[in-house]
Amino acid sequence: MAKHIFVTGGVVSSLGKGLTCASIGMLLEQRGLRVRLQKFDPYINVDPGTMSPYQHGEVYVLDDGSETDLDLGHYERFTRAPLTRDCNYTTGKIYLSVIQKEREGRYYEGKTVQVIPHVTDEIKAAVHRLAEEDVDVVITEIGGTVGDIEGLPFLEAIRQFAIDEGRENCLYIHLTLVPYLKAAAELKTKPTQHSVGMLRQIGIQPDVLICRCEQPIPPEDREKIALFCNVDRKAVIEERDRQFSIYEVPLSLVNHGLDEILVKRLRLKAGPLDLSEWREMVERIKNPKHELRIAVVGKYMKHRDAYKSVYEALDHAGIANHARILVVRVEAEDIESRGAEATLGGVDGILVPGGFGMRGIEGKIEAIRYARTNGIPYFGICLGMQCAVIEVARDVLGLEDANSTEFDQTTDHPVIGLMPEQFEIRQRGGTMRLGSWPCALAPESRALAAYSADRIDERHRHRYEFNNAYRQAFQEIGLVATGTSPDGQIVEIVELIDHPWFVAVQFHPEFQSKPTAAHPLFREFVAASLRHRVSRDIGASAS
Repeated sequence: MAKHIFVTGGVVSSLGKGLTCASIGMLLEQRGLRVRLQKFDPYINVDPGTMSPYQHGEVYVLDDGSETDLDLGHYERFTRAPLTRDCNYTTGKIYLSVIQKEREGRYYEGKTVQVIPHVTDEIKAAVHRLAEEDVDVVITEIGGTVGDIEGLPFLEAIRQFAIDEGRENCLYIHLTLVPYLKAAAELKTKPTQHSVGMLRQIGIQPDVLICRCEQPIPPEDREKIALFCNVDRKAVIEERDRQFSIYEVPLSLVNHGLDEILVKRLRLKAGPLDLSEWREMVERIKNPKHELRIAVVGKYMKHRDAYKSVYEALDHAGIANHARILVVRVEAEDIESRGAEATLGGVDGILVPGGFGMRGIEGKIEAIRYARTNGIPYFGICLGMQCAVIEVARDVLGLEDANSTEFDQTTDHPVIGLMPEQFEIRQRGGTMRLGSWPCALAPESRALAAYSADRIDERHRHRYEFNNAYRQAFQEIGLVATGTSPDGQIVEIVELIDHPWFVAVQFHPEFQSKPTAAHPLFREFVAASLRHRVSRDIGASAS
């Protein structure tokens, strides 16, 4: 029988439940256990695919095409656990399933459909789907904060789950905040006490408390938390803010004995813990040999999580190149108003990530022109590829009004256009080209050199594509399609031949990067940026 760990959060949001779940999953895997992870989100959207990045942050895409919460990115970066559409459920997805069953008229036998038991049964069934596979531990994260009205059905469902499966097979972890008040020069435990009190009113007694804090928790405060929250003192785990990296979190949890608590409490048959590779990776982060400034030119820079996986993939590439990456976050509209030199001067590489809509497009195009004409390594992702095609068409091919039909449907030169299968689609949710698709790489290309393979699989999230009517014209001036769908019809990668490093891709490579295995394209982009930095420094010294 699979064991279950349920992780809830209290006091405030954004405490890092996703990171904590990912860290726990990694630690259990390193002890030889088979782990699956999932997240329940309490909002009514069926998935985050239609939500603004300002509202939700990044939409993380899985191999099977599911558009999911960004916390699933943490799960994949930290663990080897496979993720599918069954790993992310929202209130909307749960209710949609219940309503569809009710409309079919054969599931509820004429009963009145209610939150209890029908909605909670649907939630429990979602947990069971992961436990049906060959797995030792299922880790389930409950989104939101205890006390939020929309989260109550999920909390009730996991309360019932322990009754159904046996309390000895379930463990509850509550992530909470122990704030430090500078005026009083002391930590305050009362918010944690209140948060646990609300959980206990619902009927859930946490087994472990993970306490986020800025300052060390003194023994007397740990005793107070344990006493008033009815938790063993050893199960009050301190999780201080990390100085260098989020990848220190698992090491911190190990130092406080969390893995041993979980193994003993759930009676897991676990092996010894080996974190040597992980510790070596963290040491690289702490002691880099180089430092690079990489500009990320985006449309949603005010929300730090809008490009979460891009930032993480850059960090991974930095680890692989023994470099600390200083990300220069540049709002594309600032380039339009202030110019490229003022906003991008002195950077070692330029990356333009994905996005939708017209706002900021001209700024992205100007950034790409700056990278191209100044020999600065450039990496374009999704919209970043499409903007690169537009820039080269305008400035090199001389097609002044070249554009994407997403931005100008009447352009005389639609170098980027809507994919044919998208013509008749009117519904927005879950209708893009999504998930993992194969790509064939051209011989002697930078992409082939990076991947060391002539066929790859990468994840997509787009509606528009390169217009093949212009492919030969681009080829003649040096913008070459070096990656295509296996039938050669969809251009997946373009490279500018006469440039130190100019690669743009239609897919999202950031979704397959890990701290211990940087994505090949990110790794080579950072390596090229490092070469550019060294070359520029040598030139400056010589002058």
